[in-house]
Order: sequence, then C-alpha cells, then structure tokens
Amino acid sequence: MSRTPPRDAHAPYGPLPEGGSVRPITRWGTEVMHRPNLPVTRFDDELHALVADMVATMYAADGVGLAACQIGVDLALFVFDCPDEDGRRHVGVVANPVLELPEGRERRLADEDEGCLSYPGAYAPCARPDFAIVEGQGIDGSPVRFSGDGLLARCLQHETDHTRGMVFGDRLNRRDRKRLDKQHADAAESFAPSWPAE
Repeated sequence: MSRTPPRDAHAPYGPLPEGGSVRPITRWGTEVMHRPNLPVTRFDDELHALVADMVATMYAADGVGLAACQIGVDLALFVFDCPDEDGRRHVGVVANPVLELPEGRERRLADEDEGCLSYPGAYAPCARPDFAIVEGQGIDGSPVRFSGDGLLARCLQHETDHTRGMVFGDRLNRRDRKRLDKQHADAAESFAPSWPAE
C-alpha cells in the first residue's frame, strides 16, 4: 500500500503539490542517473506539474524522497516526505540543492542500511553524517532551507547526491557493492520496468 500525503507534517514552505501522475522510475545505469543534473532556471507551471508527478511517484513507490533524474528528467531537483530521528515527518521541494555537513568534532557518522527506488529491493550499510542541512530554491524559486537528523539527514544527502550524478552504490566498497547487486538481481522480478506506474 502506498503512503499518502501527510496532513500533520512539518512543511515550512507549504504542502507538496498533489494531483500528479505516477511515472516509471528510472534505474541505475541510465545516463541521466550518473551525471550532474542541469540547474532549474524556470519556476513555472511546467515545473509545478513535474513536481506533482514526482510526489505521486514517490508515494506510489513508498519512498521517502525522489529526485527528478529518477523519473528521467535532467534537472537538479528533489522532493521528500521523511521522518527525522524523533519520527516527525518533514516535507519539501528543493531545486539546485547545496548540502552542508558537520565538520570536526560535530561530525558523527551513522552506518545504517540505505536503499534507492532506482535500485529496488537492495539495501546496504552506507556511512553518512547523522545531521545535514540543504539549501536551495522552492517550487516558486524562493530560498528554502531544511535540516535534520536520523533518516531525514540521510534522505537529504541521498537526494542531493542524485542531483550530482551519484548513487549510493558509488559510496560502497567493492564487496558491499557486489552484495547490493546480488540483492537487486534477486528482487528484479518483483519490480517491472514500469514500476510503480501501472
């Protein structure tokens, strides 16, 4: 069962757009997934429609975040609906994200399982800082800033990576990547090429 848009989430820049169409999710290996995406320069009705489709696709796939490249669109843009360490849901849209991570004594790594909707059925531990800040632009071009810990910190980093042409498998050592590839291959029959679209 897919998740639904939250009614009680922290949404400092407004709710996520609704009414979009579910699109097939682009898989690792597709060129748009492995190159830095183009900056968003037009904040218009076309972008609003794209974001609505991204939101619908994220919920249909039961994800906590989705980047534009994951539906084949070459734009530095992502949406998210993700809980923080305390379980509070945060939602947002970020175009042209810039990531800020703790340094020095403030930097603590969380080595926890990570997955990706573009490589469904596969999970592997991936060490990331346990707190993250992302700044960028919202759906109307205005400045936005999100920060958080727990799964939210991981999500903000994961989705920003996508806009830079990086997938989390790129961060794994060879042995862990081989295990991830095997999990994905074993689960492949459960995820049709059109998934999660019908």
